[in-house]
Amino acid sequence: MSTPTEERPATRTHWNPPAALRAFRHRNYRLFFAGQIISLSGTWMQTVAQSWLVYRLTESAVLLGAVGFASQLPVFLLAPLGGVVADRFSRHRVLIATQSASMVLALLLATLTLTGYVQVWHVFVLASLFGTINAFFIPAQSAFVVDMVGKQDLMNAIALNSSMVNGARIVGPALAGMLVAAVGEGWCFLLNGLSYVAVLGALMRMRLSAHVRVPLVGSPLRNVVEGFRYVARTPPVRALLLLLGLVSLFGMPYVVLMPIFAADILHGGASGLGILMGASGIGALAAALTLAARNRLIGLGRWVAMAAGGFGVSLILFSLSRSFWLSAMLLVPVGFSMMTQMASSNTLVQSMVPDELRGRVMSVYSMMFMGMAPFGALMSGSIAHHLGAPGTVALGGAVCIAGAIFFALRLPVLVPQARQLILAIQMSGDPAEEVTESSITAESAETAR
Repeated sequence: MSTPTEERPATRTHWNPPAALRAFRHRNYRLFFAGQIISLSGTWMQTVAQSWLVYRLTESAVLLGAVGFASQLPVFLLAPLGGVVADRFSRHRVLIATQSASMVLALLLATLTLTGYVQVWHVFVLASLFGTINAFFIPAQSAFVVDMVGKQDLMNAIALNSSMVNGARIVGPALAGMLVAAVGEGWCFLLNGLSYVAVLGALMRMRLSAHVRVPLVGSPLRNVVEGFRYVARTPPVRALLLLLGLVSLFGMPYVVLMPIFAADILHGGASGLGILMGASGIGALAAALTLAARNRLIGLGRWVAMAAGGFGVSLILFSLSRSFWLSAMLLVPVGFSMMTQMASSNTLVQSMVPDELRGRVMSVYSMMFMGMAPFGALMSGSIAHHLGAPGTVALGGAVCIAGAIFFALRLPVLVPQARQLILAIQMSGDPAEEVTESSITAESAETAR
């Protein structure tokens, strides 16, 4: 096997962007951002249209949950292998391969739907294949961020990525709602397939200088175990990922049940579904922009705890509303809290993990954030069948509040450990990262507190 290489950011441009946009000084990141925001808008269109298609064909909460399960279970099962691939091979090439495969699947779903041949089992199979691709795409993309911008601009890049995802989350569902109501779901799937051209073009235009990465030794299974062992033996990382997994399992399935709220409870129809999903995206975008303005890690641990608790409270209030526009407004803090916890946890974990383990640890992050969601989707669909969608969402919110309280009580113990991990990573950083001893001391003094 050839020696793995590590892509590093090409020379920075002379453009000096504002502090909140400092990751844009890297040409590769600008290309990545431009391609992804187009592709992600298409992905959100497909997500909303697919949910509506399944509910239109079946009118079943259980099958809605089951499709969510099928699309995300492969992430839980295969993300550890995806993390090994991200640490062994070129992350750039992994991204090109996975995005090409996703484009083919989206165009196939569009063809089936537009020709009228689509059946529910088609959606299940294609959702499973999308999930399999994501199991390799997500760890590679998460680890590739530091390859594009370096460690110094990592926090800002993660926040900008979140703003990109949620900017698309506002545009995509709104467009999907209008298109589904006007011409049907198939056109959403077609536009999503075409949107991958943008991200593939951006990836192929990147200029990456190859640096030798220390090759992994041992079998892939041993490499997978090393990633899990690091998480298990590192209390701050473990605590962040467990809380993220809890929220993903019990809180995030509200998205799966959203077609029921839109159609049967709030009577908004397909266009109403787009508005509700877009409202959550507005809150998440606001959170991402707030985090992008930060340039230090101080206080992010408290933000994680408050965000998880705020997410739970907002879900409970949303479950109690029977007014469409009040429900839409309540989804803004739902999105804000969810994104604050996710992006803050991502930043803290990536700041504590050594680069040689980055892909594998981020695969565990993927398992907790997306991999737990299928179990939550299946569980929420079953519970909603008996308790109704509002009761299911309220129950999930209560569990999120309990998890946030437990995490907050553990913070005084976790803070010193997180501080030492971040200090060790910064001290061992490359000279090119321009991290000085004084900046390390200032940023680490109260990290994760």
